[in-house]
Amino acid sequence: MWLFFFFVFQHDRLSRYDSSGESATEKPLGRTSSYTRRETRLASLNKQEQDSATKDYKKMYAEALHENERLKSRLQDSKQELVKIRTQLEKVTQRHDRLSEKSSVLESEKREKRVLEKRVSDMEEEIKILTELKSDNQRLKDENGALIRVISKLSK
Repeated sequence: MWLFFFFVFQHDRLSRYDSSGESATEKPLGRTSSYTRRETRLASLNKQEQDSATKDYKKMYAEALHENERLKSRLQDSKQELVKIRTQLEKVTQRHDRLSEKSSVLESEKREKRVLEKRVSDMEEEIKILTELKSDNQRLKDENGALIRVISKLSK
């Protein structure tokens, strides 16, 4: 802004002299009135520029405030969404942990069940064998009793 005033001042100073080197104030009055009109016009332009610059700064400040508020709102929304997503993630993780625990428990239960089923089938096999042995034992007892009777009749 100061640079602008410097150039205007420099231009005003140079425009006071014409090519002959005479001062504009030394020339007739018509030249002076145009000089005064020019200064008045430049002063009003400077004032208008200052007013528009002030208005522009106010407008830019208002726009920046509005933008900041909008961004703050978006940031707050994003934070809330992040909290929701984290809670959902925690729930999913807990479910996964419970399922993995259940699956490991289920796996161990399955192993135990297989072991118990094998033991049951082994015991059923032993029962069959024992039943056969009992029947064989009874048959042998019956044969032994018959042989004892035959021997006792023969010895009489």
